[in-house]
Amino acid sequence: METTVKETSGKQGHGRQDSAWSKGWKGFLRRTWPLHLMLLPAVLIQLVFAYVPLGGLIIAFQDYKPQLRFGSPWVGLDHFKFMFEYPDSKQVIINTALIAGLKMIFNIVVPFSFALLLNEVRINPFKRTVQTLVYLPYFISWVFLGGILNDMLSSDGIVNTLLHNWFGIESILFLGDGNWFRFTVILSDVWQQFGFGTIVYLAALAGINPALYEAAEVDGANRWKQTINITIPSLVPIVIVVGTLALGNILNAGFDQIFNLYTPLVYDKGDIIDTFVYRTGILNGQYSFSTAVGIFKSLVGFCLIVVGYRLAYKLADYKIF
Repeated sequence: METTVKETSGKQGHGRQDSAWSKGWKGFLRRTWPLHLMLLPAVLIQLVFAYVPLGGLIIAFQDYKPQLRFGSPWVGLDHFKFMFEYPDSKQVIINTALIAGLKMIFNIVVPFSFALLLNEVRINPFKRTVQTLVYLPYFISWVFLGGILNDMLSSDGIVNTLLHNWFGIESILFLGDGNWFRFTVILSDVWQQFGFGTIVYLAALAGINPALYEAAEVDGANRWKQTINITIPSLVPIVIVVGTLALGNILNAGFDQIFNLYTPLVYDKGDIIDTFVYRTGILNGQYSFSTAVGIFKSLVGFCLIVVGYRLAYKLADYKIF
């Protein structure tokens, strides 16, 4: 009898919990359905353009023929083997890692240094104006910037004209010489991106406890010593987070930028994985091979993202959720 009563009361309690959870869930949906409706178009776009095309990755394991579609003959891992044997593939991977790695380093150092300098400015209108001006290039498309740079850096452009008139230097092929092309790509990317990075570090600077600076002033520390002993150590965690999370993009050297700036003259030093995939897949019709290269890049990027998040958690206690 007691067992029956306990079982009955247990079932009733479980039913009340289910009912409360159901009411809570329904109430949550009633309160938040406008937000879900607003999010629905973005979810559908992501689904259609990011997840549905994943089914096409199967062609990396086929000798894909457009007329046969997915009925093309299977070749297994032949395209992946050819990728590592093909000389151009190795050079493209080296170019991508070098360009992306240097971009990552300078896109941390330059915004960090600029944020420290801008933080010392005490004239607020001037500070806000400079911050706005350096942030503006972040919103300009590389299609537009590419045209500007091509005009400015041409042999008879304004840069070479000034170099010749002021310093007597002959014309430099900024976009026609491989080494100069890498320098131009990295410098122009830092110029476009560092305004955004500066805002991140300025936000971190705003979170530093002012009492630390007041105590340092009482102890006789000048602004330089305060920067060395308070400001920089306080920014180290955010620098670690930004740096480790950027590891996932080590093979993303910037398709938009490279595509709008490079020419066949600089393929040996400026061709990256994304432009190589575009050229071999879209222009030359080697769909299976280009897909295999893209899969390789995605797998390496995924592994680096996992490593980056683990490092961010270990070094800076950064958690996704």
